[in-house]
Amino acid sequence: MGDDELARLAGLHGVATRYADWRGREVAVSRDTLVAVLRALAVDVSSPAAVRDALERHGERRRSGLPNLIVRRSDGAVTDRVLAALRSRLRPGEHFEAWIEVGAEEVLMPPRADARPGAGAAAFRPLAELADVPDGWHRLRVRRSSEGTFRSPDGRLGRTRRGERAVDTALLVAPASLAPPPRTWGFTAQLYSVRSSSSWGLGDLRDLADLAAWSGRALGAGFVLVNPLHATEPVPPVGPSPYAPMSRRFPSPIYLRVEDMPEYAALPPADRERFAAMAADLRARGGPLDRDAVWTAKLAAFEAMYRLRGHRSEPELDEFRRREGDAAEAFTVWCAVAEEQGTADWRRWPAHLRNRGNPAVADDMGYHVRARFYEWLLWRLDEQLASAQRTAEDAGMPVGIVHDLAVGAPHGSADAWVFGGSLAHGVSVGAPPDEFNQRGQDWGLQPWRWRDSGVEDYRPFREMAASALRHGGGVRLDHAMQVSRLWWIPEGASPAEGTYVRQDRDALLACLTWEARRFGGVVVGEDLGTVEPEVREALADHGVLGTSLLWFERGADGRPKPAKRWRELSLATVGSHDMPTITGFVHGDHIGLRDRLGLLAHSRAEEEDDHRRQLSGWLALLHDENLLDAPPDQIMRALAEGSADYDEDIVTALHDFLTTTPARLIGISLADAVGERRTQNQPGTTDEYPNWRIPLAGADGVPVLLDDLQAGGAPRLFRRGST
Repeated sequence: MGDDELARLAGLHGVATRYADWRGREVAVSRDTLVAVLRALAVDVSSPAAVRDALERHGERRRSGLPNLIVRRSDGAVTDRVLAALRSRLRPGEHFEAWIEVGAEEVLMPPRADARPGAGAAAFRPLAELADVPDGWHRLRVRRSSEGTFRSPDGRLGRTRRGERAVDTALLVAPASLAPPPRTWGFTAQLYSVRSSSSWGLGDLRDLADLAAWSGRALGAGFVLVNPLHATEPVPPVGPSPYAPMSRRFPSPIYLRVEDMPEYAALPPADRERFAAMAADLRARGGPLDRDAVWTAKLAAFEAMYRLRGHRSEPELDEFRRREGDAAEAFTVWCAVAEEQGTADWRRWPAHLRNRGNPAVADDMGYHVRARFYEWLLWRLDEQLASAQRTAEDAGMPVGIVHDLAVGAPHGSADAWVFGGSLAHGVSVGAPPDEFNQRGQDWGLQPWRWRDSGVEDYRPFREMAASALRHGGGVRLDHAMQVSRLWWIPEGASPAEGTYVRQDRDALLACLTWEARRFGGVVVGEDLGTVEPEVREALADHGVLGTSLLWFERGADGRPKPAKRWRELSLATVGSHDMPTITGFVHGDHIGLRDRLGLLAHSRAEEEDDHRRQLSGWLALLHDENLLDAPPDQIMRALAEGSADYDEDIVTALHDFLTTTPARLIGISLADAVGERRTQNQPGTTDEYPNWRIPLAGADGVPVLLDDLQAGGAPRLFRRGST
């Protein structure tokens, strides 16, 4: 197999043959990696002849039709760009005529290539009028023909059109840019950890609404950013990580407040007493959060309520069913099969159940009857999510609830079962080695093959974004590079042996910004780590906010970056859920933890020296800005002696500093606000550390309930600064 031809084929499919590592050094991707990734993209590279055939087929597909989606922004040059996209697919001597079907609803239905402008087709416009077509989804209808010559009876040559073909495709005219949000601040919270005296051992959607109401009214907060609420396993064990969901399309019923469901009040008194006792037992438990116990208890309550209500239909439920369509049907059937099989990993199911189209699944009424139960839970989730956002708005929040979107779902997930052929097999998504994790990371997530003809219109991505934005004020895109490129790791290889696979950034950003405009939401991209400069530029150009983490905001000289040099279009925070809390960081708790877990890249002494240098630099800047009264040397000596005397002053000063930056949004971790020292997640571990199972607690480790915050008044977050 010729390496030049293999490299050319890889480039046509967006697979990088070279990349710059975190030190800026160019790295050549191995031939084995290229072959493995191309195979995962369903490209036959089994022999030199197969590679040549694949090259020819790729060119033929491009010449013979249109992509499933053409996206352009409403920035005044739309027509020229669409024309260029069409001309690039013409054969020599081929011509086209094109019309726009404005606002065509069938964009999410199979293409209808036989449609023609004609009587009654008032919605059709010539392509020349595209500049006047509003933002949104339309249909581009194209009639292609090639010219031939003929000789007339009198001997003269003429030209005629022949081989006429009609094709059509979806056209998305996306906003040129989203409007920036008002400058405001809000809490960032891991919802499962934010418990109240009424929740069932995990924070739920009523707790979210109450957090928004309290922080909005009492503290003037403008938003609450929560972890992904994506669907988890319908049977234990329930995975703890919000970033490894079973589906990104739907939320998890584990976040439902049982007592707020209309059916609960109709339960017999004996049932309500039984469930109240179960909830009290969950609240009384100490130690790490137990999702299995919470789900088991809530499922019993859900079952009792569903038996009581029966299978009756209601107009609101019927409307929900119509709106969610096939996506909800497929997901709820997956839940039913997983429940019967006792495992959510469909790869462990019998062969006849692994394909959703198999008659054993499609024609089994038992699965579809049980699916109605899970559909009802999704409907109740939809109501409680809507209620949380209304509560935030009623509390005066200009943004409200900001939902988090994970990068993907793991192998064996519901998404992989529902969309099977459109996800890549034999590879996982992760991150290459970088300054903070020099071994790289394998997240075990299964990447999408967005170039696959089945999903080239990005419908699953659009539906996921719409689902989060429908009942929220915005979305945070975890690992924002997912709209541009992802690091694919072949099965059995180390994270360092992967390569980047490029996405159609324009298409994904257009889909995302259109949904945000449609629902009036803000979009935040987590653009941290190894990020191409053009990605940050593209995000800003589309009005998508970036993310600025204080500990990472350093200049070329390694010194803390002054506030005036921070980005305006960003969400500014001190840290993130993958980093130590402020108090834990200040005391170096993370170094001791990583040392015990064998995760240090250097010796402990070297890590501690580097930590002291970084912390001293920030304390000096805070002191110079008159945000911290005590001299840095004095604070460092106290910290070395294990003193906590300056903890609150440092937390307050850092948040004061954030208010002096131009950042549009300022996020304050609720864990930092209460003085928590433990981190929620330690990258590089699974069972070695209780990731995603840490309940909200103070510096002394004593749990802090939402009731305590509401009764105790506002924590001291800002002293001198103001948003």
